[in-house]
Amino acid sequence: MLSILQKKNNPVLGIDISSTSVKILELSRAGGRYRVECYGVEPLPASAIVENNVQDVEAVGDALKRAVARSGTRARQSAVAVAGSAVITKTIEMNASLSEDEMESQISVEADQYIPYSLDEVALDFEVQGPAKNNPEMAEVLLAACRSENVELREDVCEVAGLDCKVVDVEAYAMERAFELVTSQLKGDAKELTVAVVDIGATMTTLSVLSEGKTIYTREQLFGGQQLTEEIQRRYGLSAEEAGLAKKQGGLPDDYETEVLQPFREAAVQQITRSLQFFYSSSQYNSVDYVVMAGGSASVDGLDQLVRERTDTPTVVANPFVGMSISPKVNTTALSNDAPSLMIACGLAMRSFD
Repeated sequence: MLSILQKKNNPVLGIDISSTSVKILELSRAGGRYRVECYGVEPLPASAIVENNVQDVEAVGDALKRAVARSGTRARQSAVAVAGSAVITKTIEMNASLSEDEMESQISVEADQYIPYSLDEVALDFEVQGPAKNNPEMAEVLLAACRSENVELREDVCEVAGLDCKVVDVEAYAMERAFELVTSQLKGDAKELTVAVVDIGATMTTLSVLSEGKTIYTREQLFGGQQLTEEIQRRYGLSAEEAGLAKKQGGLPDDYETEVLQPFREAAVQQITRSLQFFYSSSQYNSVDYVVMAGGSASVDGLDQLVRERTDTPTVVANPFVGMSISPKVNTTALSNDAPSLMIACGLAMRSFD
């Protein structure tokens, strides 16, 4: 079985391959405190990634190689992730007395009951979650499966970059792991909170709802910061690169705030409130305690305030590096600006310490 969930003890470089960039992060830990050793962000060519699928292994691998070189990391073992929408997960119950090898053998025989693909086409893994609630003689076992191609393409990208792919995780679980680091930004006992994490990437917005620190719901929608970049291009006659820089650094005409930025904020809030309504309508919940904003567009000026007002819910912008020490070779200002978009990379880098 290819490893999707199994824990590894070797230090790994967290690598988040998104639709427009590759983000890498290396963490160390001493005395229970994390330290950022290296990080880097490298843009990807257009269409190298389409709808979470790697279309151009060489282009993505070359970008990853540049990010590794510029970051200064010496790590050569890596962890990557597949999108949650590409993964089928199911919790089953198995006899708790079985060893992991015995569980693996049994799952291999019975997996076609749970997976709607030919087993020749999937990467399959499992993780024991603990005793079943209603029967301590049984164990709850989480199965995760995705098409082998999704795993192998990410392994190929790492190979092009000269890295050894040790872990293939799931983005939702990486986000869940990094969420542990954000709880210091929230009031109250994190184990008792229900939190909506909204990850606004370049082309996709993902809502993950966590209750007691565990993911209970995810939903993806085609919406992201690229729409703002394209509107800046169109309105002001800029290239994609110029528009991206202007979006981050400012210097756009006076009408940018009212004519471009505010409509984008309104559209983003509409997507968020719609996703939350889908969650409420399909669950026992009718509210969340917090909205945590993540992703490259989380830091758009005024967006968190507007989300707070429209949802009537406390809203914070995620920064997983609060309380961490930072290596002198890391640009702290750049790291702070990129922090919300590094949640998945951070969750993957934390696999070093499982």
